[in-house]
Amino acid sequence: MVYLYTAVLSPIEDGSGYYARVPDLPGCMTSGRSLADALSQITDAMSGWLCVAEDEALPISPPTPQADIPHDPGDICSLIQVDTIRYRAATDTRTVRKNVSLPAWLSFLADRHGVNCSQVLQEALREKLGVPPL
Repeated sequence: MVYLYTAVLSPIEDGSGYYARVPDLPGCMTSGRSLADALSQITDAMSGWLCVAEDEALPISPPTPQADIPHDPGDICSLIQVDTIRYRAATDTRTVRKNVSLPAWLSFLADRHGVNCSQVLQEALREKLGVPPL
């Protein structure tokens, strides 16, 4: 799923970096040593927050229009886009064994032709679920 939210980046008083938060996602906050680092960190934090919310079937509030996000004069508001499917593919590299049943003749033909059944199943599931190739 693709999400687009506004992050608010606030300079740290001593100049050591930025605090970053996504007001629409309670508790989604982090910091970075530079603006680029803070943007990277909040993108990662937002990705994790949204994946947990999806997994736990927690409510995910719609994004507030950027003009309505409260922030201080020195803050920077930045749109952050997250694709949780891509994030999961990049960070959850575990494999899971699934026992499937195939007709014997189909299994024989697949073996004879060097077909990787696991790869075929992954490709079919991606197509069935509308998940684009990564």
